[in-house]
Order: sequence, then structure tokens, then C-alpha cells
Amino acid sequence: MKKKFAVSLFAALCVGAASSAHADILYSDFSSVSGLQLNGAAAQSGTALRLTPAAPGQSGSAFATSAVSLASDASFSSAFKFRIAGSDGICDADGCGADGLVFVVQTVSNNVGGSGGGIGYQGLAQSVGVEFDTWNNGTPDDNNGNHVGIDLNGSTDAVVQQNLATGTGNADRMNNGAIWSAWVDYNGVTDLLEVRLLQGDDVSRPGSATLTYTVDLTTVLTTTNAFVGFTSGTGSAWGNHDILAWQFNGSYSPIDDIGGGGGDGTVPEPGSASLLGLGLVAALLRRRLKS
Repeated sequence: MKKKFAVSLFAALCVGAASSAHADILYSDFSSVSGLQLNGAAAQSGTALRLTPAAPGQSGSAFATSAVSLASDASFSSAFKFRIAGSDGICDADGCGADGLVFVVQTVSNNVGGSGGGIGYQGLAQSVGVEFDTWNNGTPDDNNGNHVGIDLNGSTDAVVQQNLATGTGNADRMNNGAIWSAWVDYNGVTDLLEVRLLQGDDVSRPGSATLTYTVDLTTVLTTTNAFVGFTSGTGSAWGNHDILAWQFNGSYSPIDDIGGGGGDGTVPEPGSASLLGLGLVAALLRRRLKS
């Protein structure tokens, strides 16, 4: 029984070390923004990555400085937490504040698109974006000021979108100052892009997707190396657009616990804590096998 116990514990720690090494990018918070290219109005704000401040006419973006390889069927899984607070300025049917943020996969890292309804994404060619749009720009937004959409090649006229609840004082507005959790998964084998969204901090990835779209990512990007990150913009309405935690896996491996561990933008392979644990168990294993 002692030998079996030692072997089982050793195997369990090996599995833990392997799972921690899956993440290409991992920020449990943004107390450090090392590894990120900040563009336009984007800046570190405490432990948050602030894409735009609560001020009119802003445009900001942040992308990983190193390209990620999407060569394995061009698949990925990402998850992040965001908060849009300090919303003010002009108002639409949902209330005041704009314009939202976009999760972006593109071919360069040091650019930013248009402000206002451009959400910092407009004009970014060879890209795929998932917009979390908080302003009704009329026809391009299907006359909805609280929706999730999928954008291609720098256009904020989403190819597909899911409208969320609307109405003045709506508690489900994405710019209500609460923490929201989002998951974006792309399966390069099936070409299926999935988006999930829940209001809340300590929440699990839902089984059902909020929005799906079939797209050949490699054809859109024309490369298997890409830069990933976020954009945002404000116009005559504004808000603080903050990313609070972020994880990105360069394979289709859906994430449940967003930003669990790390925080410096990299994941040791395996981590030092895992190496220490493996060393201790190896010593235990040797002693057990001798007994």
C-alpha cells in the first residue's frame, strides 16, 4: 500500500505540473504588464489593465508582445474577466456610457483602431474580434446597445451577434460596474468559434455558448502566428474599460478557472512549485520503495 500511495501521489503531481504548463499567456491580475504592448490610451491601473479611461474620445489596445503559434489546427482557448465602470456621458436606451471592448486575434501587436463605435478595433485588417458592445450605433449594431458579436477584418458590423437584455436601469448591462467573465474557444478542426459570457467573478464556464460562428481562422489571418489581446474605445460616452485577469491557451483546451495562478504573463514549464513538489515526492518514492 505504501508503494502504491507514493506512485499515485507522484503521478498526481505530474498531472498537475502538465496542466499548469498548458497556458501560453496567464495573468491572474495586472500588477505587472510585462509581456504586453500597450497602445493609445491603454495603461496599467493598479492591478487592472485599463484599455481606456473614463474620458471622451479615447482608443486603446493591449497585445501580447510575443506571437502565439496557432499551427496545431489553429486552435485556442481563452478566458478573461473584465469590468466597465465609471460610465457617463451621453445615454442610449440602456443608460449612459460606451463603447465596450473587443478580444482580438490579429497579425500585429502595436496598433489600435478607431475610437467611439470603432471600439479600438475598427480598421485592424487580418483579424478576428469578439466584441462586448455597450452602445447602440444603429444599423451596424442591430439597434441594440448591449450585445456580444463576432467581427472580422476590422469591421465592427458584426457577422453574427447575440443581443443581451436592454432597458434603462438594466442590471445586466455589461457596463454596470460589475465583474464579468468571458470565454472564447476556437476549434480549428471544426472551425467553430464559441463565446460564453456570465456576470460574476467566481463563476464556472457555462456548458452552452452565448454565441457561435463557423470561420476558417487561418484563412482570415493568412498566417498561423498571431498576436492576441484587447481593444476598447470611447466617444461622447465613456467608462473605465478594465481587464482584470486573462488566460490564453494555444490549443483547444477550454478553461474553467480564469487566471488561476501566475500573474507575470508567463507559465513556467513546469512551475518551480511543481518542481519542488516532484522532488519531494521522488525522495518519498525512493524511501518507500526501499522499505
